[in-house]
Amino acid sequence: MREHTPDSDGLARFGYEQSFERRTGRFASFAVAFAFVSIATGIFTTYGSVLNSSGPLGIWTWPIAVAGQLAVAFVIGSLASRIPVTGYAYQWTSRLANPVLGWIIGWISFMFLAVVVVAVDYTVASTVLPVLLDYTAGAGITWAVTAVILLAQAALVGGSTRWSEKVNNAAVSAELVGMVLLTFLLLVVAAVRNDMDFGNLWSRGAVPAEGYWSFGDLTSAGPWMLGFLLGAFTIVGFESAANLAEETNDPERVVPRAMWQAVLASGVLGFLFLVAVTLAAGDPVALAASGTPIADVIKDTLGPVVATLLLLLVVLAIFACGLVIMMTGTRLTWAMSRDERFPGWRQWRQVSPRFGTPLRATVFYVLLAEVILGLFSAFSEDALFTLFGAATLLPAVIYAATVALYLAKRRALPDGKFDLGAWEKPVLAVSVVWLVFELSLFRDASFRDAWLYVLVMVVVGAAYLVTLLATRGRRALDMPDMHSIDSAFAQKEQI
Repeated sequence: MREHTPDSDGLARFGYEQSFERRTGRFASFAVAFAFVSIATGIFTTYGSVLNSSGPLGIWTWPIAVAGQLAVAFVIGSLASRIPVTGYAYQWTSRLANPVLGWIIGWISFMFLAVVVVAVDYTVASTVLPVLLDYTAGAGITWAVTAVILLAQAALVGGSTRWSEKVNNAAVSAELVGMVLLTFLLLVVAAVRNDMDFGNLWSRGAVPAEGYWSFGDLTSAGPWMLGFLLGAFTIVGFESAANLAEETNDPERVVPRAMWQAVLASGVLGFLFLVAVTLAAGDPVALAASGTPIADVIKDTLGPVVATLLLLLVVLAIFACGLVIMMTGTRLTWAMSRDERFPGWRQWRQVSPRFGTPLRATVFYVLLAEVILGLFSAFSEDALFTLFGAATLLPAVIYAATVALYLAKRRALPDGKFDLGAWEKPVLAVSVVWLVFELSLFRDASFRDAWLYVLVMVVVGAAYLVTLLATRGRRALDMPDMHSIDSAFAQKEQI
């Protein structure tokens, strides 16, 4: 029997018993949010795309994207403080809007987590390990390596939350120190060797000047606009800390702080690194043709040994990123299954008495990830871009729905330990403007396959939802003990 604590008693207000041990502290919560964002992963993966779509000038979209995502993190942190329950957006929407909409958002969140772990691990197998180990990355080898990485992450997540967090804490510490050192060395060595080219910061590279600043048309975004995808892909997943709420000590205070601190740290450090790399990039047109432009700049500026260390750092960061994604995905699967509203819920809602983890949900999740990997590898000519497209589109949809929910319910929300106070209106304004703009980028025709993935998964989810409602009725989607939230709303509205 779990020990009663103020946190577990608080959980009982939402109709749940304590199922996990509360071991996650402040740094571990921050590390979960930071590892999911993983600037080493995001920048290494997408910098080349920015050079080709927007030129080096595209890096100036980063601060704007960070400001937008930071505003979103503040809004989501406010919700996480008031409803500190595993399941994050699924729980918030179910309780503050209605269970049907909550189920839809939960399913979209699951779709995102199922595809993004494949996208992240596919990166290390297709672009990093071939350079590090000097081999040709054919489709079969890339598939096999990605599959093995997924299994290794699942073994950790299913075997021990404590060891998963230890591995992640170590990886995040190494990433923080490594990125700071790399940025410093790049700036110093490039300056000493007189290799800095400040003109690169304002260069369009090989991108034509005509129409560069345009918003594009109905089926395409302008060149500079596409540069925003660098930040939009990288600065996501900070809300993963909320999906460990039932394993975190004082989650009402710790989780929101972990979110915004992870976004701010990633934003500042990531931009400094982008500036350093771009200054030392040499010829940006030639660099854009490389499959690993970041590694090439490091190698040319700091030598092959440091470049190899960078690649090792990226491998570690990507593994930790995938590990946290899988941990988040299994918790969402478990949370929806606990409420009896996920396909096969009887199996996935169990917590292993031996390991203290949602072991069966982990097995299900990794098997699904392997299926997605196989389908994308077999049917997509550009599997990596399609995976990243879907992994960028889906969180934007989730964030937009969550912010809209907060906007509609903010006056009735109960008090929490994290409050925006007088900053609430400007923060909301920034988040809404940013999300509307971000979603507009996905009208570009290059995201056709990503939209197709979303459509297929929505159809699958809709079919299950209809079946659930037909066989069990509207009550099948009721949340346990919502009276505490409802009474809090009532009291707030009377004031």
